[in-house]
Amino acid sequence: MGDRLMIVGPGRAGLALGYALWQAEALESLTYCGRRPEPPAHPLFIEGHARYCFGLERPAPGTTALLLAVPDDVLPEMVQAVAALGDAPEGCAAFHCSGALSVDVLEPLHARGYRVGSIHPLQSLAHPVTGAERLPGSWFAVSGESEATGVARRLVAALDGTPLSIPVSRRPLYHAAAVVASNYLPVLLALSARLLVLSGVDQDEAIPALLPLMRGTLENVAELGLAPALTGPIARGDVETIRMHLRVLPEREARVYRDLGREAVELAEARGLDSDTVAILREIFENEVAAGA
Repeated sequence: MGDRLMIVGPGRAGLALGYALWQAEALESLTYCGRRPEPPAHPLFIEGHARYCFGLERPAPGTTALLLAVPDDVLPEMVQAVAALGDAPEGCAAFHCSGALSVDVLEPLHARGYRVGSIHPLQSLAHPVTGAERLPGSWFAVSGESEATGVARRLVAALDGTPLSIPVSRRPLYHAAAVVASNYLPVLLALSARLLVLSGVDQDEAIPALLPLMRGTLENVAELGLAPALTGPIARGDVETIRMHLRVLPEREARVYRDLGREAVELAEARGLDSDTVAILREIFENEVAAGA
């Protein structure tokens, strides 16, 4: 017997999670509630695997989990709306998918008898179909009441995932870490592509040229670890190349280069770069900051 799951919010995250759990054969039933009259064009609905409800409805008896996959800024309003529908079905847990918020926002549902918690996939869900393919094997931040976390861990296990226990007070730090790792990666690629175009590369070729480099770096990190995967002039202690970069970079890009360079020096030191070169590199980055201030 699988879980009977209701998801409020058929967006990218909600659809990817539901689709992944359905593909894992973890669900007995799957229902979505959405704000549009018709369901999204998604295999779950096209192939008849999920039921769609326009608006909200009280979870049916036997529902084991209610998942609120809505933006943080509308979550309190949605919680109140669901709570207004009545008491929880017996044994039903309610979760939000926010990485930053605690379970306190679910208090109106707790008052209605729901066991409350949160489940946040540490994964980039940019598409409601391919996102489901990325979820198996991912890590998930799980918190809340013991009955709710038990349900959450069961869902995570169905996806061959690993739960992360994050103290409530540190959820914002957890979410900031996720933002840096996921959201800022495209930003870094955009900056690199901009510099490549300035070097004379055609704009249409810049990102395709950089993607294999970035993939290779991530694979090196997975295989070797952070410090051993660091390559380039900082890892080698190539001081003059760093100075040359800082001379030619536009100021906007140079600021980011300096900030990231200081972090890279820490990894280079851990990798075994000699202390004299580490000191020179730190001085270069700090002096450049002072000069640009």
